[in-house]
Amino acid sequence: MRYLIALWLAPLVLFWGWFSLSYFNMNFGYVLLTRQAHDLIFELYGEMLGIDPAIIPSMLIKACIFDSFLLAGILAFRRRRRISEWLKAQRARYSGEASSPRA
Repeated sequence: MRYLIALWLAPLVLFWGWFSLSYFNMNFGYVLLTRQAHDLIFELYGEMLGIDPAIIPSMLIKACIFDSFLLAGILAFRRRRRISEWLKAQRARYSGEASSPRA
């Protein structure tokens, strides 16, 4: 499961790191991190996909959110017994506190 999370997280960190550095033109001397390269890359993606390049970042955000929920669902399914035990313990704890008289 750790490998799945690492394989999910590594591309996200790399892409959004590049995106934020190139969007704000913090290039540190690298051409790939310039705003011109950023605009050119998204213009090329827009031409290939046949859409406006300005909507590509929002599409990527939606895809990342969907993937995150999908991965969280897989993790929750794999650990459903632990989660249900924790929920039962929480319910018992709160129902026990609510029924006991306070001094």
